[in-house]
Amino acid sequence: MLMIETVILDLDDTLYDEIDYCKSGFAAVADHLAAPPDTPTTEHIFQTLWRQFSAGNREKTFNAALDAVGIEYDDRLIRELIHLYRNHTPNIVLPADSRQILDKLSPKYALALLSDGFLPAQRLKVRALRIEEYFKTIVYTEDLGRECWKPSPAGFEKILQTLNANPKSATYVADNERKDFIAPNTLGMTTIQLIRPNRIHTQTTNEPNAKPQHTIRQITDLPALFEQL
Repeated sequence: MLMIETVILDLDDTLYDEIDYCKSGFAAVADHLAAPPDTPTTEHIFQTLWRQFSAGNREKTFNAALDAVGIEYDDRLIRELIHLYRNHTPNIVLPADSRQILDKLSPKYALALLSDGFLPAQRLKVRALRIEEYFKTIVYTEDLGRECWKPSPAGFEKILQTLNANPKSATYVADNERKDFIAPNTLGMTTIQLIRPNRIHTQTTNEPNAKPQHTIRQITDLPALFEQL
């Protein structure tokens, strides 16, 4: 069996809690909406947005929140808020355990980052977390085309080609069972699911090849697991 040489990491809900990014985005939107006179306070708008999101409204969060606080809107305003959310400078910090693991792994393995999501949101997250230095390559699947978002294998293939890596000696660490592990399983990589306590995506699936081969609950468990592999 080949030893692990290449470690590909997911970003959201793997290296940090994505819920912190969501709160940061809603705070930016609330601050923007509260700017005109005679409008609800930033805190009131933020709490309304957060109640909608926490209740599971992920598709029409802005619409429902604006209805609730009594702010009139049209499609143009909704598009403006979506743009603001995706382009704001996020107030997020890399957890200490993630920094510790990146410090520990980067001298021993070729690290890569693979992330889905809208640009420039993903780039702004990486910049805010200050993690670029750890990775030999970073692939944002949006750069390859929307059709290359996971579960497409395109991002994985790009990293393997860039690093001249054998998929049999590569592993992917991520969180979302519905999309993250299908491609790397098919390519012959080792797959590891990290289940963070505050993760957003908790759905499971019966899709073939979707199940991770290993599961951990703390990112600090990675070095010991790599040694076993």
